[in-house]
Formats: sequence, C-alpha cells, structure tokens
Amino acid sequence: MSTSVKQADSDKTPTKEELIARFGRDIFNDFDYNDPMFNTKFNETLEAHLEHCPVAHSKVGTGYWWVSRNEDVRRIGQDWKTFSSAKGYQPNRPEGLPLLLPEESDPPIHTAWRTVIDPHLSPKTVASYDANIRADVNTLIDGFINKGECEFLSEFGVLLPGWAYFKNILGVPVDDLTKLVDGVEQGTFGPVDDRGGHFAFVFEYLDNYLKVRATQPPKGDMVDTILAGVIYEGGQPSTWADKVSILVDLTFGGIATTTYVMASAIHYLATNPADREWLLNNPDQMSNAIEEFARVFPPIVGLGRTCTRDVEVAGTQMKEGDFVMLAYSASSRDPRVIDNPHKVDLTRKNVIHSTFGVGKHRCIGSNLARLELRATLEEWLKRIPKFSMKPGTEPTYETAFLRSMRKLELVF
Repeated sequence: MSTSVKQADSDKTPTKEELIARFGRDIFNDFDYNDPMFNTKFNETLEAHLEHCPVAHSKVGTGYWWVSRNEDVRRIGQDWKTFSSAKGYQPNRPEGLPLLLPEESDPPIHTAWRTVIDPHLSPKTVASYDANIRADVNTLIDGFINKGECEFLSEFGVLLPGWAYFKNILGVPVDDLTKLVDGVEQGTFGPVDDRGGHFAFVFEYLDNYLKVRATQPPKGDMVDTILAGVIYEGGQPSTWADKVSILVDLTFGGIATTTYVMASAIHYLATNPADREWLLNNPDQMSNAIEEFARVFPPIVGLGRTCTRDVEVAGTQMKEGDFVMLAYSASSRDPRVIDNPHKVDLTRKNVIHSTFGVGKHRCIGSNLARLELRATLEEWLKRIPKFSMKPGTEPTYETAFLRSMRKLELVF
C-alpha cells in the first residue's frame, strides 16, 4: 500500500479487493479521474478519499497524487513557490498543447496578467451586465415555456454562460458559440488521445479573432487589454502566443464551468419541492443558496500543480517534479470543516468551499458565475415556480478534471 493509505484515519480502511469490488479499481493506489466508474460513483469516491486516504495516487501515464482534504488543498493552493502552476494543471498533458495563461503560470507572469484583467471581471463591472443577462435568461425561457417541458442543458444550461460571456465580455458572434462549446467539451471529455486536436481548434479560432480585433478601432474592452499586453520582469513584452493563450483560458472558463452548478441547482429544486418553496418565499436568501449550490455541485473536479522541491503532504512524501491534483470537489465536502457536508442546506451560514479555487489562482470569473446563477434561479422561479423531472428520466453526467451534466429533462 502507498504511504497515503497508511495515513488513513480509520481502522477499517477498505482492502484492495474491497475497493476493486466497490469502485472497479483500487482508488487509493490506482486512481484515475477519467475512469467511467468515477463518473458513476462520483460523490462516493470523493467521500472514500476524505475518510480513508487524504492523498491517493494514480498510475496513469507518469502518475499523479490526488489530495482531498480541505486543509491540505488550501495549503497547496496558497503555496505557489512549492506547488507551481507553470507546468500546467493537467497530468499527462496532451502533447503540443500550449500553456493557458494566466492559470498555468506563477508570479510574476501571473500577477502581471491578473492585474490588468481583473478590473474587467470585478464585482462592479460584472454588476453592469445584470440586465443583459436576465434578458437572455428570459429569451431562452421563452423558447420552451409554452411546451410545458424542456431538456434543460441543450435549451438553456449550455447556452446561457456562453451568451453571457460572448455578448458582454468577448464580443464574439453568438452564432459561433456552438463550435467553441464543442471544441471545449471534446477537449475536456472526449477520447483522451483526441483532446489535443479539439483544443487546437479553439486556439486557432481565438487566434484569428484576435488578429481581426487588432485591425479594428479600440473598444475599451477586455480584448483590447489583452492586445495591449503586459511587460514582464526584465522589460520583456508579452508575446502574441501569450495573448492568444490568455483569451483561450478565459473563454474556456467562461463557457465550460458554470453550467454544471446551474443544472445541478435546477435539478435539486426540481426534486426537492419543499426547498424550492422555501427559496420562493425567502428570496433574500438567494446569495446564500448559491454558495451552497456551488459547494455541493463543484464543476472543477481537480486542478494540478508540480512540486518544485521534495515535500510532505498529509504524511505522504512527494518528490520534486511530482504532479499533484488539488481535489477541489472533495475539499468542499470535508467533514472536518463542514457540518453535514453531504446535505444541501440552503440556510447554511458562512458556507466554506473551494469551488472557485484558493490562493492566487482563485477563479477570475467567479463574479460572473455568481451573477449567471442568480439571474437564472431568480428569473426561472418567477416564471416556472413549479417544475419536476420528466417521469422515467434521470440526469446524465460526464467527468474528467471538470464535471458536467449532459441531460436534464424537466416538465412544468
């Protein structure tokens, strides 16, 4: 058994044979976030790690560590000097895939870009998009409300985040959204060997978009800020490739993450009418409810760092060059810091979660994500206060380093 399993809290740590019978593999010593069984037994796997194995190990490719507990995830996320992002957030990275800035960089490069981009996604700036996003929510609802049913993902959940990002921030034609969403999703959830090609399409599209914008008069938006670039330490200007990378990273985050929280919240309210009624009668509690939904339904399963030196985490020795995944999804369910973490409690105060990351790499788009969730839930409940799952259906999911709901059939 690996060092991580020896550090288990319980005297009843499952044996290798019991783990294989339960999860299809030894998830403590041979974990794989791309395993279809992880998709099926998602929460159960996270909880097994939290209870028995604070640091699991994967043998996939060159291997990686999987760190689950809240305290350890926060420690790693905040210590960028020991746990670097500069070699990427995916283990066994597809060959030829460029790094995504600023996510896959450390200070001072990370600091330089975040300093100029953050104002475009600040609370004040994002708040100015509220009316536009609510209008789009209602436009999408108009498309199916008279049918008395919808498939939430294809008719709403996949579309709204892209509309919000494309219309208010990026300025890319909404007609191109489908192509970019497909590129991002196939690059994330498609066959592992094919993912690099799908990411290459997204890079090519946004490279061409930047070239077009560079010929146009400035609009004073985020794209102009990216085109202006930054100056790195030593006086070196950012390259064109860096600028494209920034735009790809922001686009990826803008269209690939919020959908899961949104769809999961709607699914929860569809199947828990008492809580739905409570939220309708207590609209002032929406902000708190959104934080709880974000905690319980985290779209980012785990993101990686590379050890810059030998280090110990939760009793596990890691070597310089080892790849470490921060299981944000698990750390938000850690009973050491969250009472009854398995329960969705819309009245929970001071909701602790790492859904938007921790440390310097905390999600740059968290303000936009919260606004999208608020606009969706408030406008949906106004217009469709009673809804449920279509009889005989269940939601379907896909899981990699992100988690996504693929189908959600509702009636109202």
